[in-house]
Amino acid sequence: MGRWWRYKWITFHPSLTQHWLWYAYNTKTGGVLAYTFGPRNDETCRELLALLTPFCIGMVTSDDWGSYAREVPKEKHLTGKIFTQRIERNNRTLRTRIKRLARKTICFSRSVEIHEKVIGSFIEKHMFY
Repeated sequence: MGRWWRYKWITFHPSLTQHWLWYAYNTKTGGVLAYTFGPRNDETCRELLALLTPFCIGMVTSDDWGSYAREVPKEKHLTGKIFTQRIERNNRTLRTRIKRLARKTICFSRSVEIHEKVIGSFIEKHMFY
């Protein structure tokens, strides 16, 4: 089964701190399996992998970012742009429907907690399958 994840960059105004949405996307159903928030580092990648352990995932596809190569077992990991087409489309849907994720916007959260709750509730309501 092809399942993969992606991170989405989030900026908080006015401090301009970077915060990322990491989520696992099921290519068969088009739904989100799990998600987490955090910096773009190996620890957040491990957090997402821990959330995915109950799913018995056979294959993980992603772009060639270093954290994936370090944390995902090599026998289960495929890299390449062809594998990221669907999740990039899903990122576009997220940016369109949640204005806080748009690249340039006046919609922002003043706190990380509110930001995570708004995005998390949207994913739970519309994207878990």
